[in-house]
Amino acid sequence: MTAVIDDGSEAAQGLASRYGLALIDRAGAVEEGVALFIRDQGVELGGDPAEFGHPLRVDFTEGKNAHRRRFGGGRGQLIAKACGLSKGATPDIVDATAGLGRDAFVLAALGCRVLMIERVAAIAALLENGLERARTHEDTAEVAARMMFRHGDSVTALQSLVSDAAFAPEVVHLDPMFPHRDKSALVKKDMRLFRALAGDDPDASTLLTAALDTALYRVVVKRPRKAPTLDGPKPSHQVIGKTSRYDVYVHKKLP
Repeated sequence: MTAVIDDGSEAAQGLASRYGLALIDRAGAVEEGVALFIRDQGVELGGDPAEFGHPLRVDFTEGKNAHRRRFGGGRGQLIAKACGLSKGATPDIVDATAGLGRDAFVLAALGCRVLMIERVAAIAALLENGLERARTHEDTAEVAARMMFRHGDSVTALQSLVSDAAFAPEVVHLDPMFPHRDKSALVKKDMRLFRALAGDDPDASTLLTAALDTALYRVVVKRPRKAPTLDGPKPSHQVIGKTSRYDVYVHKKLP
């Protein structure tokens, strides 16, 4: 399990307590492999640079997130079409596999209220910290105000997590991890670090069932373009791109 580097700060102690993580010194981090660090620029997850590259941090104000917010293509994006935004609706969306929050941020930038749920403690810590910083930045405060976060397991507790947040789950978005058979898919070192923690999602079909039981209008599942659908009911339709697709399960029309 990932630990938190103990720098003597209340922030490090609070982070470890909140997510049930151990506090270790820097020497212990070498044995641990990866660890969370409290930096001036935010919480970072780091490991062996030769294997994992630069530390991983959630930042909604810079990099890919900022680019997608400015130049992402609006409601013409695949994810927007799949979630129903192309029809003029602006639904409340549960991102039940939030990860680093990139999809959630895109949807919030398009006007949706989004509840992010992440079950891996170290990734949840990055996500929570990134959201806190986004709420205080002038470029992202408005978007971040439409984003909520909960740490928990969507497979076993999706309905209770949504209820706890007092959130309307009009659309549930899933992006489950899948086994990589092609090593070339792991060339990006930051994703190696993410995958080392998140692993694959062998319970993705169970998650789909939980999502279908929770969503009021539709469930949207992101998949590699040529991957099989998840075990369970067949999608109502698909939104297909060059490298990925969205399997859409419709209960009823969005208002």
